[in-house]
Amino acid sequence: MRKILFMFFGLAVSLLLAAERPGPDWLRETAGAAWQPRDSQGELVFKDRLWIFGGWFQSFEAPPRDVWSSPDGKDWRRVTANAPWLHSDLPMSLPFKNRMWLMGGWYNGRLPGHSASNTVWSSNDGANWKRATANAGWSPRLAAAVVEFKGRMWMLGGTENYYFGDQHSLKNDVWSSSDGKNWRLETANAGWAPRAYHQAVVHGGRIWVFGGGNYVPQYQAFNDVWSSDDGVHWTLVTQSAPWSPRLWFSAVTYRGQMWVLGGWSKIPEQNWGDVWYSSDGANWTRLTAKNIWKERHELSAFVFQDRIWIAGGHAKPLSNEVWSLYLPPNFPSEK
Repeated sequence: MRKILFMFFGLAVSLLLAAERPGPDWLRETAGAAWQPRDSQGELVFKDRLWIFGGWFQSFEAPPRDVWSSPDGKDWRRVTANAPWLHSDLPMSLPFKNRMWLMGGWYNGRLPGHSASNTVWSSNDGANWKRATANAGWSPRLAAAVVEFKGRMWMLGGTENYYFGDQHSLKNDVWSSSDGKNWRLETANAGWAPRAYHQAVVHGGRIWVFGGGNYVPQYQAFNDVWSSDDGVHWTLVTQSAPWSPRLWFSAVTYRGQMWVLGGWSKIPEQNWGDVWYSSDGANWTRLTAKNIWKERHELSAFVFQDRIWIAGGHAKPLSNEVWSLYLPPNFPSEK
């Protein structure tokens, strides 16, 4: 009880100290995209289109293997209904060297035969997928963070087991690859606590890691911020950002700022619908809006056509909405 009270007190202090700024309204591009409502999907921007891959419908069903793309966030085309990969719940995805990459992830929810993956796939059209390796150097995992940095793909942390793991399932290792097949261990212990369901971005010539933690069997959530200029040596920028500790959120870079969007926490147990930005990782401002998407977790976030976009996520119920936000080029100096 003392620990819970302390967490509430710390959160209250952080919120009191947080800066807040009113912003423009978000625009709902569509209330119902053509794909089935979902969360935990892969997502990226490639060839001037938005893409989503697989995801989660419920815990007693194999995850979908469909691929969808859109040129405008409104009109979506199913590229394939049955991609060759299986582990599409909480996979890691990014564009790299003119291909789309999907790796890791979870299969079969809570059903028998569930598993994590360390298979790496790539495609240049979303329909035809090539397996770069069935056994990457990093252990099978899901809900890691991935970025492109210094001409390589980087894998940061994650968990080896979704519903049935323990603290030993969590990772804080960092791996990199120039081809998706051969992976190099950059560090077995990055300094930040082992975690999954976190986010990473590249900003100002550094990799940044935010938040995350563990879901089961022991819930833990962070709101710390770390950065590194080489992926090996990490600096704690702040132990407690003003946004609440959370899992299953999204992050992007836009207008020279790092952005944190949505997510979920157990203490207090709720979805989040807040939007935060920072240029230095230490000082954060909450951007408010009168018209914004409903609180949700495991949403997809993109930067596309000079806007921030969000799609899907678990908004109680699952969503297939798509929203976008435009900010002026001189933001945040623009008043």
